[in-house]
Amino acid sequence: MKTVVRYSEAFKLQVVRELEEGRQSSFRGASEAYGIGGAVTVRDWVRKYGKTHLLRKVVRVETTEERNELRKAKERIRELEKALVDAHLDLRLERAWMELACETGGVDDVEEFKKKHAGLLSTVPARAARK
Repeated sequence: MKTVVRYSEAFKLQVVRELEEGRQSSFRGASEAYGIGGAVTVRDWVRKYGKTHLLRKVVRVETTEERNELRKAKERIRELEKALVDAHLDLRLERAWMELACETGGVDDVEEFKKKHAGLLSTVPARAARK
């Protein structure tokens, strides 16, 4: 069973004040100094008491060209992910077809069949193999 720890308002305010005054250098440092179960708890207290200036903020400055480049890269990633899904589906279908063909032809070991006929299979033109 997990033990729930409740902290008093005075304690929370003390920890936040120490962060604000610089006596604690980070949320993690404050949580370790007082045995608080996680740096996220301390960060939540900072938000609760409106001391958001203690939170790290990331400001990203980028040109229009950089934004367009990022948008294009994300679009390309989506296209590649779709292509990968299609390739996986094709592979599964080809494996299922091979197993069915071997079963119909009375071949017990698909992998052995592929090894035995690898040279022949690699010389079949792509169009002929799809028909």
